[in-house]
Amino acid sequence: MKIVRDIIAGKAKAYNFIKPDALVIDALNELNTVNLSYLLVMDGSEFKGIFSERDYARNIILKGRSSNTTMVKDAMSTDFPFVEAMDTVEYCMNLMNTRKARYLLAFDKQEFIGVVTIHDLLRQVIFNREDVFDYTAAKQLLDADEKSRVF
Repeated sequence: MKIVRDIIAGKAKAYNFIKPDALVIDALNELNTVNLSYLLVMDGSEFKGIFSERDYARNIILKGRSSNTTMVKDAMSTDFPFVEAMDTVEYCMNLMNTRKARYLLAFDKQEFIGVVTIHDLLRQVIFNREDVFDYTAAKQLLDADEKSRVF
């Protein structure tokens, strides 16, 4: 069974960082450059939060703030569920579902090791579909449905 450590190890090295005192307009330009939906807000090597497109919509646009004068630390999100390196993909999926989260913060012995996204989990399901979907049961259901049809 796949675990958080496998997901993090399989991801490209993160390069989507921004400082908390950067302006939101700079974060938006960085989002465009890296072609991702979020940036890790880091103060040196310390994780501070995540700035996402959703944060921009909710904390800048809807509040009538200016991206030219508002700092990332005033618009970022900080309240995310966290997972440990040995947690399973299934646990991550359940946690995301129950907490209505798009991102999980991953730690290994209290050290921040990365972010698990909803897209990471979807990729795991797709790549490991044999472990997720029971094709025999699906075929039996389709065969039973075919036999029950009256023509």
